[in-house]
Amino acid sequence: MQFLATLALVLFLVLGTRRMKIVPGRFQSIAEMGLDFVRVNIAEDILGKKDGRRFLPILTTIFFMVLFMNITGVIPGLNIAGTSVIAVPMLLAIVAYVTFIYAGIKKSPGGFFKNALLPSGVPWPLYIIIVPLEFLSTFIIRPVTLTLRLLMNMVVGHLMLVLFFSATQFFVVGLGGWWTALGAGSLAFGLAFTLFEIFVAFLQAYVFAILTAVYIQLAVAEEH
Repeated sequence: MQFLATLALVLFLVLGTRRMKIVPGRFQSIAEMGLDFVRVNIAEDILGKKDGRRFLPILTTIFFMVLFMNITGVIPGLNIAGTSVIAVPMLLAIVAYVTFIYAGIKKSPGGFFKNALLPSGVPWPLYIIIVPLEFLSTFIIRPVTLTLRLLMNMVVGHLMLVLFFSATQFFVVGLGGWWTALGAGSLAFGLAFTLFEIFVAFLQAYVFAILTAVYIQLAVAEEH
């Protein structure tokens, strides 16, 4: 699924950008719409124009990679998201984590870790408690939550679809008779949940990219 999603994404971007025209065609229009969505609603909205353009490539990559790997979970015959294996969410979380640290060190080489761990205006005895908490929150919990949020959403969605459609097959094929009515109900729920999973696939791509942008913005801000 991961290889297929990657191939589909590459083909989509190649077809959408290989023959750019002032009056865009179908693929160019869709590609431009997606790229503009990330640029305007994620990168520039959170980071501003300067830093938004600077980190736009990584945010665009994360958004489209998550979206295309999520969407395989609702395609008949594939039915499992490429992001439902922990390696992909973990890899993307590590990329976001490294980008966050790089942005902070680049912005403030001598003060990034100090500002992150030692917030100003706090009585010094409280640093004994605050420093470990800030370290866990900033450098441990963030990548873990990025990983688990995406993974769990796609795994649970996959299991729900399996449940609905397996129930349909059991009621209609396995039992038959009046049980077919229950099969029709489970099929209806399965189709409705499929539409919901398409929305979740987009939403999780958006959330992952926008959280990455927020973490970068915290790193490049004057105070953290």
